[in-house]
Amino acid sequence: MGIKKQHLKSKPVCKVTFRIPKEEANGVKSVRVVGDFNNWDDKATPMKSLKNGAFTATIEVEPNQEYHFKYIMDETKWENDRNADKYIPSPIGNWDNSVVVT
Repeated sequence: MGIKKQHLKSKPVCKVTFRIPKEEANGVKSVRVVGDFNNWDDKATPMKSLKNGAFTATIEVEPNQEYHFKYIMDETKWENDRNADKYIPSPIGNWDNSVVVT
């Protein structure tokens, strides 16, 4: 559950796997992860729906960085990750962004 990070020895990359368990997905049909790593493109990183009702996506990013991100559920609801490394106030609006530290 949560965010898994894997630093590759073969190249300077960190693989980050985002996972939303079935209980948190709460019956949504689609989830996308958006953030600094994909220029906040709400179409760039769809999460795969698993048979058990969970969602997952893996991206490759530079190590030793902080990336702000959020989930978009059913293309309308923006959510943070309960397992984020920390939260930072968003420069847009009055809410926080999740942060993953690689």
